[in-house]
Amino acid sequence: MTAGNIIEKWEKGAYPHSHRHPSVKNINKLHEEKFTRGQMIADRLASVMGSWTFIIIQSIILMCWITLNVIAYINHWDPYPFILLNLALSFQAAYAAPIIMMSQNRQAAKDRLMAEQDYVVNIKAEDEVKSIMAISSSRTK
Repeated sequence: MTAGNIIEKWEKGAYPHSHRHPSVKNINKLHEEKFTRGQMIADRLASVMGSWTFIIIQSIILMCWITLNVIAYINHWDPYPFILLNLALSFQAAYAAPIIMMSQNRQAAKDRLMAEQDYVVNIKAEDEVKSIMAISSSRTK
């Protein structure tokens, strides 16, 4: 029996097989449909704040701030030890940390859903392999 004959018989129903499992779901799509506007903003901010672009831009701003305050002859708006800069960075950290943690919590929930979906797919694959093996063993007898 050739591979073409096996495929033809399978397609014609010579090898009946029932699928007793639910269909596979797109976890990314399902997860994104549940997002609120705040969650999308949190994820966007977390992706921006976790980038090299953000780090480089912030570093340049900090260097400019410090340089301008050190060399300014007349107007030191934030003289050494740069208390205003420290306050601004603390303020940024106080808001950035919870936003990033919200995004990480959502990503962890998505990872759990994906792991569960992987398990379901593995069970389906196992069922399919078992049915193929049962059919092939019954045909060889």
